[in-house]
Amino acid sequence: MLNFGLFVVFSVIETFAMFFFGFKLFKIDIYPKEMIFAGAIMAFFSYIIRANNQWVEVDIIIQYGLMFCFYWLLFRTHLFYAAILTGITYQAYSFIQLVYIFLLNRIGNFSSHTFYGMEISTYVMQLLTSCTAIIIGYYIGRKRKGFDFIPDKPDGTITPSKREILMFILNLPTAAIIISITHLYNSDYFYTVPLIYGFLLFCYIYLSYKKDRSGHEYLKL
Repeated sequence: MLNFGLFVVFSVIETFAMFFFGFKLFKIDIYPKEMIFAGAIMAFFSYIIRANNQWVEVDIIIQYGLMFCFYWLLFRTHLFYAAILTGITYQAYSFIQLVYIFLLNRIGNFSSHTFYGMEISTYVMQLLTSCTAIIIGYYIGRKRKGFDFIPDKPDGTITPSKREILMFILNLPTAAIIISITHLYNSDYFYTVPLIYGFLLFCYIYLSYKKDRSGHEYLKL
């Protein structure tokens, strides 16, 4: 029971941090109760799939799908933009988490078993990553550095621009890249994962910046 409680608490904190970061990055209102509710549901599914059955790959896919559904149906983001929001949230959060994986691995407090949860090193990694994501999100919100091209209306027909279509395409390999972390952890190719994430995030930020500024405001440098 204690293990279940710890798993759920840290999973909710982690999911809350991901939503918080995504909302701040795209200047969307924060809904704390709904975020905790969504986190609790995702934590319950994760415990059954990952902790009980050791199906890490299945859990990653389910969690990704649930976050997309919550962005779309619970937080009322347009279907197309919910996909973009899910992708950049997962990729940014996973990039931060990879940094801590490398650091914890350096000091010998991380192993491949950590991916299955239920270990102190897992909770440490989750807490560090969550705090970092929340701090970055808070800074983005306070400095008003986010993007605001995602429409408020969840329904209706949209005409995606080329930049938005490219951002949607960048979503597609997200789950596969996250799954590769667990498979490549003990291999020499593991160092390529953060490089791929860094490239995808750069593309996301560049396209988001261009989309947000084109036709919205003029910047005189």
